[in-house]
Amino acid sequence: MFTAGHILNNIVRIMSGGVFCIIAACSSGETDVKDDVIAHVDQHTLTFAELRKNLPGGLSADDSIRFVKAYVNEWVETRLISDIAAEDIDMTDINRLVEEYRNQLIVKEYLRRMFEAKADKIDDSQINEYYDKHKSEFILERPMVKGTYLKVPDDASNLKVLKKLYHSDKLADADKLEKEVIKSAIHYDYFRDRWVDWVQIDNKIPYDFGTNENQWLNKNRKLEVSLNGFTYLLYITEVLPAGSSMPVEAARQQIINRLLNSHRKEYEDQLKKDLLNEAKESGRIVINL
Repeated sequence: MFTAGHILNNIVRIMSGGVFCIIAACSSGETDVKDDVIAHVDQHTLTFAELRKNLPGGLSADDSIRFVKAYVNEWVETRLISDIAAEDIDMTDINRLVEEYRNQLIVKEYLRRMFEAKADKIDDSQINEYYDKHKSEFILERPMVKGTYLKVPDDASNLKVLKKLYHSDKLADADKLEKEVIKSAIHYDYFRDRWVDWVQIDNKIPYDFGTNENQWLNKNRKLEVSLNGFTYLLYITEVLPAGSSMPVEAARQQIINRLLNSHRKEYEDQLKKDLLNEAKESGRIVINL
């Protein structure tokens, strides 16, 4: 994997064809292009620094090259067509729309900052109250489960002990299991005290549970399977099937978002009203309707 700096430092040599042909065609006369400028259209310049800021991280060399080619092409085309269009289009309406959009962005950002500075934290009592009133709206699309999950090498010396302990409902055995997993377990998750989305378990085990998750969980509570040198142990203690009401802890973030949105709307409406009244009283605003 190449770094963004390596890609950008070599991009002039790597890129070929269309982009630089367009740049040459768009430039009027000879242009003094500096080493840090990767593209030039009339008075507009695209620098390596600007390109580097927009280059996503984690791309392979080939993906980085494709991204840069597309970015530079779009940059050149946008500025070329914009400059040409500006000569033939009445910019009065364009400038008005730009100004309106700018003002909307300023208002939106101001209201966001004011709300975040003043907003009260959503507490558990508010979450529980909202959940009780709107429980029917929070329905599981996938099952949720409680239980125990382990991934252990097939040659683990304590595999037999783990197989005996992982599905036990005795508290003492749970303590023993905690000590045993340290010796050999690759993965261990004890989630008997919390609901977990079934997909999180499904993704950890390379086993075909079938297309009907509810059906498999209805018929099975234990799984012991050896695959590719590892033994997977799964014990399900409780199941909430798809279609049932979501537990409050699973709905928590959705509820917080809903409450924040509601509070934000109320706060913004009141803030706008207060600002408008203050401006009218001070004579800054006069409305004749």
